[in-house]
Amino acid sequence: MKTLKGIASTFTAFLAVMLFFSAQGVAQTTVPDIKLLSTDGETEYELHKVMKEHKLVLIDFWASWCGPCRHENPYVVKTYDEFKDKGFTVFSVSLDSRADRWKKAIEKDKLAWKYHVSDLKGWDSAPAAEYGVRSIPSNFLINSKGEVLGYNLRGNNLSVAVKKALAEVKK
Repeated sequence: MKTLKGIASTFTAFLAVMLFFSAQGVAQTTVPDIKLLSTDGETEYELHKVMKEHKLVLIDFWASWCGPCRHENPYVVKTYDEFKDKGFTVFSVSLDSRADRWKKAIEKDKLAWKYHVSDLKGWDSAPAAEYGVRSIPSNFLINSKGEVLGYNLRGNNLSVAVKKALAEVKK
């Protein structure tokens, strides 16, 4: 059985290889799937299905108790509002352990996209471990094939990266 450190190291190496091949224009393996329940506790969203329905997806790891995450949310909202009609969406993975605080933060920060998921296990979240997330906010911009186009995009850099990636998709 792999330890959390081993899983993170494995994914970090996987991510480095994916980014290298992406820069070389070579096809690569898709990101790991995430299947978790939404805020209603009943609806399950699956990342691989969501990415097939959109040109770009931002996988956004965050939590209601995370100050830097909450500071970053207006940039994510701005980017979503600007590009949602052009094939972009957000798949938010919360590292919260309390559903009430998670839902309240979504409402307060006006996170209007559909895909909010969590296993409510905090830092013991399986997707966070699988993606090698050791701090939040943490994000991955992927295309419909699951190729990583960017990661840990902050502030206005997120909007710039999405605009550039969407322009590349049109070519």
